[in-house]
Amino acid sequence: MPFLGEWDMAEQYEGYVEKIVYRNGENGYTVLSLSQEEDELTCVGVFPVINEGEYIEVTGNITEHAIYGEQIKVDSYQVKEPEDTLAMERYLGSGAIKGIGPALAARIVKKFKKETFRVIEEEPERISEVKGISEKKAREIALQFEEKREMRNAMMFLQQYGISNSMAVKIYKEYGGRLYEVLRENPYRLAEDISGIGFKLADEIAAKAGISPDSDFRIKAGLLYMLSQASAAGHIYIPEELLLRKASQLLLVEPKVMERQLEELSLDNRIIRKERDGEPIVYSAALYYMEMNCARMLLDLNIRYETGEELLIRRIEALEEEEGIVLDDMQRTAVLEGVKNGFLVITGGPGTGKTTTINTLIRLFKTEGMDILLAAPTGRAAKRMSETTGCEAQTIHRLLELKKPPEEKESSSMAFERNERNPLETDVIIIDEMSMVDIYLLYALLKAVPAGTRLILVGDVNQLPSVGPGNVLKDIIDSHCFNVVKLSKIFRQAAESDIIVNAHKINRGESISLDNKSRDFFMLKRENTNVIIQVLVYLIREKLPRYVKAGSFDIQVLTPMRKGELGVERLNRVLQECLNPPSEEKKEKEFAHGIFREGDKVMQIKNNYQMEWAVRNSFGITVDTGMGVFNGDTGIIKEINHFAELVTVEFEEERQVEYRYGDMEELELAYAITVHKAQGSEYPAVVMPVLAGPAMLFNRNILYTAVTRARSCVTLVGSEDMVQHMIDNVSEQRRYSSLAERIQEM
Repeated sequence: MPFLGEWDMAEQYEGYVEKIVYRNGENGYTVLSLSQEEDELTCVGVFPVINEGEYIEVTGNITEHAIYGEQIKVDSYQVKEPEDTLAMERYLGSGAIKGIGPALAARIVKKFKKETFRVIEEEPERISEVKGISEKKAREIALQFEEKREMRNAMMFLQQYGISNSMAVKIYKEYGGRLYEVLRENPYRLAEDISGIGFKLADEIAAKAGISPDSDFRIKAGLLYMLSQASAAGHIYIPEELLLRKASQLLLVEPKVMERQLEELSLDNRIIRKERDGEPIVYSAALYYMEMNCARMLLDLNIRYETGEELLIRRIEALEEEEGIVLDDMQRTAVLEGVKNGFLVITGGPGTGKTTTINTLIRLFKTEGMDILLAAPTGRAAKRMSETTGCEAQTIHRLLELKKPPEEKESSSMAFERNERNPLETDVIIIDEMSMVDIYLLYALLKAVPAGTRLILVGDVNQLPSVGPGNVLKDIIDSHCFNVVKLSKIFRQAAESDIIVNAHKINRGESISLDNKSRDFFMLKRENTNVIIQVLVYLIREKLPRYVKAGSFDIQVLTPMRKGELGVERLNRVLQECLNPPSEEKKEKEFAHGIFREGDKVMQIKNNYQMEWAVRNSFGITVDTGMGVFNGDTGIIKEINHFAELVTVEFEEERQVEYRYGDMEELELAYAITVHKAQGSEYPAVVMPVLAGPAMLFNRNILYTAVTRARSCVTLVGSEDMVQHMIDNVSEQRRYSSLAERIQEM
């Protein structure tokens, strides 16, 4: 046993890779068994490309693992060309070369002895001299042998550019031996061709490769990157002057210098340049044509059906009597228009009878023997739709049958089984919470809805717009080209709730009562941020769970902002310590963006269409599987497995997802979330700190959306003046979209 002082001295060890015990394909972290003449050593470290049977030399230190015992923590390694026949036979028979097993490897080495590898590389046709190997198979063996060597060299080459192992594998799969040429001539192609490599990483690589800061490649890539950033912020297009100014700040290049590259991108049809209100604007080509196609498909659905109105009114009256309800004039109009038209929009705030209207339409269509499909953008919204209608509702992604992309194609884009070639087979489709639907999802939905199918969109146009690009519901209404029914009457039962009454007052710009005489709407006046946080913790942990008969994790803190003393990031750190403190019984792991612990409440912050989920019964047997975890999905961390480097999260409907450590940037703590992220969700109680912040975030729209997320109780904590300021502040961050204009053009 070495002395303690010797443990810090890196040593070299050589041997065969006997067995790969564990390997994380994302980051290359590997646990392997290294076989020497007499000993077998366990090595742990990052191995970009490694195969069983290879002869390697590792440099590292001996460490003692609490569970797995003595290990070598590898700092670096190199694959050494096998020099003896036994090593050659081991490598060839390890499975590294497809089609060669131990027996065939033994025959090859017996035939060519120490010349085996030279023959494979330089005279591959001679391998067919071995019994059982055809000339075709000999060529395949030689090709694989060369590819293994090329890939290993490529991985080592890419490491000098600071590229991770998982990204290096993607690059090699995309370009093969051409990657050297791509990196030398135009590294910005990486950002266009490979999912996960953005402009900033490509720019770093380009700088290391010696690409000039004012090269055409760099400027074009920078302009396209700024368009993608605009899309991520919700915009369909961006004013040309703003695009050039933003790109200039990014690239440190004068705006005038970039006009030629902008023209070339337009000639290549990668961007579309238009004018709006006399101002030049720029679209990415994909979003421009997507918006145009959505306009065309919406108009194709807008068919008028001939229906006997008197007979229809009698059927509605019979349903009212049967269900014990009385529709108001606008609800009745909505039902009539839903039957008469191929496309209809129903909009209205909380308590205005949208659910009753939908239920009446469903019953009416069912009496006609029509098939109906119900859907909403999120799992929570779909679940609520199921509960209020008594009919099965699903997410739009499940409705359209999200499919797994081919193995060889890694893409973050959506792939749905249902589309124009395989449309949805039904008579009526009703979509709820349409304010959450972006242009991508609208486009995917419309492709799967054939003309002749009734499409009814339901939503509150005063909610915040979708997280993704576009202003779909508002633009469809503002086009004035379709039947739109606006429900405005607050029904008696709803009028008993101050949440609903105050939501409508906020929307109209009226002051609300904050005297705490309400049973479901409270204002706790506090002016100090630390005191506000203490109140939040007390409410969530002690007061509200009993009041609304729910668990602490069911109560949601909503805040307008991410940064600052009352922003999402700080609140989550504090609330995590209070609601799920460290414990010896709970494993935890620190990542670049914070600590995650078993039992933590977390949220997915980007759409991942490739992520697989499974539902398991009490015996651990999988009873359902599917694809896709979406922006805003919330769940609980069930397990952190340090050995396998996996984090298991259980989302709503008992869907379990395994995240590799490399995927954890897609998750964040969700004890507190932004109001934007709460769209489409409903919580037993909402708590919202309101003290100070940017005017564009502390506005009427944000307050209205936050208040309408609560089912039983709203508690505002902070400044009464700020609440009034939010009601008065109608300035919203402008969203550049033009679906209304595209519809009007057609």
